[in-house]
Amino acid sequence: MDQRAFYVAGRPEHGTDPVTIRHPYDGHAVGETTIATPEQVERAVSAAADAAGPAQALPAHARAAALDHVSARLKERADEVAKLITAENGKPLKWSRAEVTRAVSTFRWAAEEARRFAGELQRLDTDPAATGRIAVVRRFPRGPVLGITPFNFPLNLVAHKVAPAIAAGAPIVVKPAPATPLTALLLGEILAETDLPPGMFSVLPVPNDRAAALVEDPRLPVVSFTGSGPVGATIRRAVPDKHVTLELGGNAAVLVCADWTADADLTFAAERIAMFSNYQAGQSCIAVQRVFVHEWVYDGFVPRLVAAVSALRTGDPFDEATDVGPLISEAAATRVESWVDEAVTAGATIEAGGLRAGATYPPTVLSRAPKDAKVTREEVFGPVLVVEPVTDDAAGFAAINDSAYGLQAGVFTRDLRTAFTAHRTLDVGGVIVGDVPSYRADQMPYGGVKGSGVGREGLRSAMDDYTEPRVMVLTGLDL
Repeated sequence: MDQRAFYVAGRPEHGTDPVTIRHPYDGHAVGETTIATPEQVERAVSAAADAAGPAQALPAHARAAALDHVSARLKERADEVAKLITAENGKPLKWSRAEVTRAVSTFRWAAEEARRFAGELQRLDTDPAATGRIAVVRRFPRGPVLGITPFNFPLNLVAHKVAPAIAAGAPIVVKPAPATPLTALLLGEILAETDLPPGMFSVLPVPNDRAAALVEDPRLPVVSFTGSGPVGATIRRAVPDKHVTLELGGNAAVLVCADWTADADLTFAAERIAMFSNYQAGQSCIAVQRVFVHEWVYDGFVPRLVAAVSALRTGDPFDEATDVGPLISEAAATRVESWVDEAVTAGATIEAGGLRAGATYPPTVLSRAPKDAKVTREEVFGPVLVVEPVTDDAAGFAAINDSAYGLQAGVFTRDLRTAFTAHRTLDVGGVIVGDVPSYRADQMPYGGVKGSGVGREGLRSAMDDYTEPRVMVLTGLDL
């Protein structure tokens, strides 16, 4: 099996310790790479620091051209990339294809943002003392970025670190998830085809126990992390003087409101919730986990939800008919199983699913789960949802807010006043009206509050996070 190279300052290299990546569904080897040595990591970080000036000075057309190239090449190689994602991550091929499509769009949006990242003018002569003065406000990179990415979207979440960094003129060092490095390395291969300056990017497979040294390195003043809450909290405490953005997941909730009563509406909501509780085997920060239903429609809704969940097919993720693949590992599936068993012991009822087979856990519906159960309070990160009735919309909003997390929420309503009340009331980063919380457009601001992190992704939002404003005042002008 050929070893896939990683990238040190834009150049392919190999390390000394081989790593075999295995398919989560059946454990067969799907690829191999090597671990970057400390010396290679040092060269990557040093090159990023040296590239900060040239990267900042890179013309907008050059940044945009590189991003356009990546977008085009991902589109050309879409089938290859999708199969690699499925091989190392285990998500069904249909969802891997969707991820590639999103990454193509992410880089295209970044190219467009690079072209219009122009700053603003502010008239200062609103006060007599400032007559003849105008301010030019432009944003400049804070410095090189360390991007730490998770396993669940091994292409598009890497894209959401890399693309805005290039668009803003900031070098980036990427540490992909140890379970799924191959897709990030393929992206590095495509980036190496561009005319970006040396040191503009590195993609380094390193084990998690060596990540702390990268996080603490003063030459990487921006840390952008997507992953678990405890790790994110550790990063934030370790580098209080750095600019840190954290996307830490959640236990996303949806409310089916009192006005959502038509049979077609209930069926639509049930099918959307079923699909997007399970579409990445539940391994998505905005997968539906908690479902609150107005008590008027609860008895008519739950059978629809159970039927929709039960209709989802589990199995080989390379099978076009598979809806739900394995979790990233058998250990992850065993943890999900233990959480469900704990809830059932405490009084929850399994309405569907609940029987693990290796790394695969079936789409599962629980009712009457205790409010202090892990499946209710924590992030399951598996194909499990809990459903319960609420007395009215206000009680539903309160139930959604009764969480340590606050990433996104879904509200099924056709009432404009209810939508605006939800937007004002829900303590989350995004409210999706008429659909599940799992919707994300890659150009919109995306992030959360409370235990779901700080900062925002989405191309322009991330560019703002990676940069800071710098003011120039011009004096003596005839405005």
